[in-house]
Amino acid sequence: MNDLNARFKPAFESGDAPRVSTKMCPMLVVLSGLPASGKSTIADELGRRLRAAVLSVDPIEAAIWRCGIAPSFETGVAAYEVAVVLAEQQLRLGLSVIADAVNALDIAREMWRRAARLAAVPARTIEIICSDVEEHRHRLVNRHRNIDGYPEPTWDDVIARRAEWDEWQEDRLVLDSIEPLNDNVDRALAYIRG
Repeated sequence: MNDLNARFKPAFESGDAPRVSTKMCPMLVVLSGLPASGKSTIADELGRRLRAAVLSVDPIEAAIWRCGIAPSFETGVAAYEVAVVLAEQQLRLGLSVIADAVNALDIAREMWRRAARLAAVPARTIEIICSDVEEHRHRLVNRHRNIDGYPEPTWDDVIARRAEWDEWQEDRLVLDSIEPLNDNVDRALAYIRG
């Protein structure tokens, strides 16, 4: 028996082995919002507090581009599909997943709903808004996410996304990122657990 096995064997035999928390069943939490609305900040904090995987679409699309595939509508769809497939796999393993994407169109939202159905887990949707337009523009202009090969969108891009926004078909929690982060995360956790 190697040294690592020797250290862990007594804990497993005594029943004191580390256990996964059973306080919350696996769940898919879908975050939605315009670029720079604050959704990634909330997604990351939820992921930390829930010990859940955070799957963000933008870095996946950037990776596709870095492989030499030119940016297009199709690379955006592919990035969503990759994130959804990864989410479904993690959910089937019994892990919760936070999906971090704009999710402006119902067709994108349906991809996440499908993943939750296939994994037989509940899904919760949270829309992030920034009610202060000047603050939203300021965040967009000043953010630097360091996603290699992924340019930050312009304010015109944000306006275009807002114009194509589909009406919601399901209940959701709406959080305004002007509110303190901890307050928003606490509200999100109460909604997720409720």
